[in-house]
Amino acid sequence: MKWMHWFAVVMGGLLAAPVLASPVCATDDLNQRVCLESPARRIAALSPGATELAWAAGAGGQVVAVVAFSDYPPAARNVTSVGSHTRMDMERLLVLQPDLVIGWVTGNPTEQLATLREVGIPVFSIEPRSFEAVSQTIERLAVLAGTETEGVAEAERFRQGIAELRETYRNAAPVSVFYQVWDEPLMTVNGEHLIGEMVELCGGENVFSNLERLVPRISAEAVVAADPEAILAGGMGEENRHWLTRWRKFPSLTAVARNNLFFIPPSLVQRPTPRMLEGTRLFCEKLELARSRRSGEVRL
Repeated sequence: MKWMHWFAVVMGGLLAAPVLASPVCATDDLNQRVCLESPARRIAALSPGATELAWAAGAGGQVVAVVAFSDYPPAARNVTSVGSHTRMDMERLLVLQPDLVIGWVTGNPTEQLATLREVGIPVFSIEPRSFEAVSQTIERLAVLAGTETEGVAEAERFRQGIAELRETYRNAAPVSVFYQVWDEPLMTVNGEHLIGEMVELCGGENVFSNLERLVPRISAEAVVAADPEAILAGGMGEENRHWLTRWRKFPSLTAVARNNLFFIPPSLVQRPTPRMLEGTRLFCEKLELARSRRSGEVRL
């Protein structure tokens, strides 16, 4: 491809420059050892979550490329977008000459990530599946960006916040929960998903935790049969709550009868970033409200 030849010429000139710093290395979520001759100075973050994690690691100022919906922190909106996480504009990405790409294991096209590796760009693939993995990802990105002081501090802040919430709700009475990831088709998460850990921390019991797929498709009839005590959904966008209204057509549902239909801003729950601390706190508060409604007492 013409753009690959052009990019090889450009990168050849950059790689010929003398290297003064020490190499830095980290192992990604594909168990690949990624090494840079010096800390990254031009980072491409190929998911909204990767963008947030780069900033959390203290490397926001080094991010030169993002993808659609990378809207946090606000400064990320000013960074050049190179398409969506499902299809990047490769020519636009390569002209920005990244020296590190943060890829999303299950979200980015594998063939495009492979192409980036073929032309010599280091790709660090991430897929945090637990709260601890979020902290570890921040720390590893900080190593690659040379921002360990900021990254380690943020990772520890997140760890401590999650630990405090875990202790607060350690003995909370169980609440059966359905978390809705998507509307059409109707989708949820199983117990292996990071959101599943959030449900468990808050004393919730995911009614679909035993399904095989990480993000399974389900039917409305399956939800009715499971009869969750609380239904939580994020909707499509931070202020879009209409996904919850469909369930009011099923007045026999416990969640509907007790008005336990709760909106959670999706970016606080569905991105594996430190803002999950805020999302988990909100999630726990909603389940505590559901507990209070068992006796008719509503605590706001």
